[in-house]
Amino acid sequence: MRSFAKKIGMQQIELMAPAGNFESLQAALDNGADSIYFGVEQLNMRARATMNFTLEDLPEIAKRCNAKNVRTYLTLNTIIYDHDLSIVKTLLKKAKEVGLTAIIAMDQAVIAAARELGLEVHISTQINVTNIETVKFYAMFADTMVLSRELSLRQVEKITEQIEKEQVKGPSGRLVEIEIFGHGALCMAVSGKCYMSLHSYNSSANRGACKQNCRKKYTVIDQETGFEMELDNEYIMSPKDLCTIDFLDQVADAGIKVLKIEGRGRAPEYVAKVIKCYREAIDSLHNGTYDKEKVISWMQELEKVYNRGFWSGYYLGQKLGEWSTIPGSSATQKKIYIGKGVHYFPKSNIGEFKIEAYDISLGDNILITGPTTGAQELEVTEMLVNDDKLSKGQKGDSVTIPLDFRIRPSDKLYKIVENKVEA
Repeated sequence: MRSFAKKIGMQQIELMAPAGNFESLQAALDNGADSIYFGVEQLNMRARATMNFTLEDLPEIAKRCNAKNVRTYLTLNTIIYDHDLSIVKTLLKKAKEVGLTAIIAMDQAVIAAARELGLEVHISTQINVTNIETVKFYAMFADTMVLSRELSLRQVEKITEQIEKEQVKGPSGRLVEIEIFGHGALCMAVSGKCYMSLHSYNSSANRGACKQNCRKKYTVIDQETGFEMELDNEYIMSPKDLCTIDFLDQVADAGIKVLKIEGRGRAPEYVAKVIKCYREAIDSLHNGTYDKEKVISWMQELEKVYNRGFWSGYYLGQKLGEWSTIPGSSATQKKIYIGKGVHYFPKSNIGEFKIEAYDISLGDNILITGPTTGAQELEVTEMLVNDDKLSKGQKGDSVTIPLDFRIRPSDKLYKIVENKVEA
């Protein structure tokens, strides 16, 4: 492990968090995100996800983030057709009105319309920026660029060195900032432009409607002989998830300014856990305490939430071949729904819950999520069941638990348990 990045001195990397709903947004804010990116309805690369904000949510997003001095990035990074242009302009005008920081885009129509309104633009990874000349071209329109995910750190570093050497500046007059993905899902297309879902289901990944063909298991058939071979124990088009926390010092040395966490379709506890770990890691780089023991601890925490196993992507030069061995998550923990919030008693700092599905006991690790609560995880060390001091509550019971945060009737209560994954 090396000390903090040689190139950027005491300037910390910006940690960018994903948000697909208010639960995840609040989880990101509570765990130290510097910026948050999110989509609105259908014009983003997670349009098919069940979690997306609406136009009416933008003022509240801006309000919450501004209160914590957190930057806000609206993703409008799909292919745009003529019939989309009116809604694009409506979204951009609203983004300007509420004071969002920037727009993440790949279509020239979106870039031009945003610049016309004076909105800052960030170039999406879908454009596939892989060299300094492309950076210089888009510097006419954008202040930040997300590089292609297939670049090595050596290639990333060469680009950041050239930006500094040639003083490549964006419309703001600042040097162009380079952003890379630091953690989360990778697909076989790596930096986008995948057409499998379109060909198979007429559902375009480039319009945010990927059906995730690559996450399935396949049988290979020899067309000449008819011989069939099942590809055992490997989902050969489903890469493991990217993780850079164990070589974050090298990432910092490459001169990047923004580290982006993938996961706008993920649950709030995923956002909370991943952002918390990377916040601690970035801060430890800054203060010189980044070491192997901490990395081991962070990796164990990251393994608790949704993942397909981890690898370093292309950053360290490995060839593609780190495939998932199961169709879903390899997380070491899972959540089980228990009940919902009922009331919070602020004078005594006690939350009341109605148990609806599963039991709760002293010593359990629980998760409480909600649009304002975010994702709060804690151990049950004390509780009352129907006003009696008992060690276990069951379906139908009213349970009160001491809490140092407010809960609301919209909040959900889960128990966190060990997840046994069969490879």
